[in-house]
Amino acid sequence: MKTKNPDDAALRQSLTPLQYEVTQREGTEPAFANEYWDEHRDGIYVDVASGEPLFSSRDKYDSGTGWPSFTRPLRDEAVTTKTDLKMFLPRSEVRSAAAGSHLGHVFKDGPAPTGLRYCMNSAALRFIPKEEFEAEGYADYLGLFDTVPDGIR
Repeated sequence: MKTKNPDDAALRQSLTPLQYEVTQREGTEPAFANEYWDEHRDGIYVDVASGEPLFSSRDKYDSGTGWPSFTRPLRDEAVTTKTDLKMFLPRSEVRSAAAGSHLGHVFKDGPAPTGLRYCMNSAALRFIPKEEFEAEGYADYLGLFDTVPDGIR
């Protein structure tokens, strides 16, 4: 598990051009043409730059937008927000707290229990399936998947 914030030269070597554009230059990948918008396995999503755990698949839902959307981060302190004025209306940009990677935006049009939609770029994330937690150094997160999710019997 990586959690160190790499320098720019290391990021340019370890990230794809799209990952670098999204995380370091506040880019946006195409809707419905990204790696995780339709991912349904149990697991966690980590910052592609630092390895910091950010979101759980248990909080992921289909928002219809074509990007992975979550109702909340794994821990509130895992992400930071700031006002983004690049569009006509102000938006809340979401960044990883550990590395400062641009992840996407959060909107107040999500489902219960939070009413929030964390609309993230797949290129800013790396998905770790539950079955790989131990090998990848994320065994501490196995407990999140001990119970059956709501609505599944």
